[in-house]
Amino acid sequence: MSNFKVSTICVQEGYAPKNGEPRVLPIYQSTTYKYDSSETVGKLFDLQEDGFFYSRIGNPTLDAVEKKIAALEGGVGAMLTSSGQAAVMISVLNICEAGDHIVSSSTIYGGTTNLFGVTLKKFGIDVTFVDPDSSVEELMAAANEHTKLFYAETLANPSLVVTDIEKFAKAAHANNVPLIIDNTFATPLNCRPFEFGADIVVHSTSKYMDGHAVALGGVIVDSGKFDWNNGKFAALCTPDESYHGVVYTEHFKEAAYIAKARVQLMRDLGAIPSANTAFLLNLGLETLHLRVPRHCENAMAVARYLEANEKITWVNYPGLPSSKYHALAQKYMPNGTCGVVSFGVKGGREAAMKFMDSLKLAAIVVHVADARTSVLHPASTTHRQLTDEQLVKAGVGPDLIRMSIGIEDIEDILSDIKQALEQI
Repeated sequence: MSNFKVSTICVQEGYAPKNGEPRVLPIYQSTTYKYDSSETVGKLFDLQEDGFFYSRIGNPTLDAVEKKIAALEGGVGAMLTSSGQAAVMISVLNICEAGDHIVSSSTIYGGTTNLFGVTLKKFGIDVTFVDPDSSVEELMAAANEHTKLFYAETLANPSLVVTDIEKFAKAAHANNVPLIIDNTFATPLNCRPFEFGADIVVHSTSKYMDGHAVALGGVIVDSGKFDWNNGKFAALCTPDESYHGVVYTEHFKEAAYIAKARVQLMRDLGAIPSANTAFLLNLGLETLHLRVPRHCENAMAVARYLEANEKITWVNYPGLPSSKYHALAQKYMPNGTCGVVSFGVKGGREAAMKFMDSLKLAAIVVHVADARTSVLHPASTTHRQLTDEQLVKAGVGPDLIRMSIGIEDIEDILSDIKQALEQI
């Protein structure tokens, strides 16, 4: 990895053109790669040499973007996936199998909750959901002899709970298992979880990394710091017969986890993004260091405006001094958290829907964290089937509005919010 500052990594890392080569990362739109001998191809398949042989395993465009993201997070390697959900799934299946168990924060993205609580159970993998505000002792007590990992989000979507990463890492490591952190909302610009004890990081790159809502994607990043030779991870430390007995920890050393994820899980599951998708992601990454501070600056201004407005009953934004998680946000994300703000409108569900429908600049979309300001009222959309009582139990009150603040001029954003509130 280079010693560049994070802003320079966003622009320069991953692709280094040689004399006479394209200045901009090319789109290598090819499924296959030519070699002059069958012996060379055989060595590639036996993992005895590095190189590209089929784009389900690796592609030069993807490889460059993976190197950039690994450098941004401070990891030894990364692997792009076709979606954030695919990244989370592979990050777990890479070290879990039937009979295993995971401990997860309860305040995570709804899709991940369903993946853990429903789909993975069909694979024979059990989960215990824990309150992220639990003590270290309580977190440790949630684990058992079959536990293979702990999981949490830096900033929970959509609750904006700030995870005490060091606390979760301490509990995980006391059980000799890794901590996986979803760093999507914070991005490596605002938080680098490896510096606080996390072992694996995942992202939905569709959010701030892409920044323009044009390409679905995900990524897994390996810190290279976890000791897999502790008796709990035989799949990484014993021969893999599908590769003629290769032992990942011996062959790939500190990059054993991410290498296994690629050559075994991606080989078999095929959740790879296209070269064009990786190219678009790279364009987004080149301006990540410019966009994220603007998102945070605008979101803070919106949060302060809402907090002072008599038509707003509550505001949830970790950057506010009034936030329950302000101290943790300052510890882990001193330069800013994210551009997402959640709040409640007086009058409940009907008032919230009226407010949302009255917005003119902000668009109603089922997405967050791109350049444009967007809004969603979960109670009338994604959680429409629930009663008000059920919504409260799910942590999604009937008055809750999730607003993703974009990078437009803050005066225009605030004017839009003001005129919409006047309609209530």
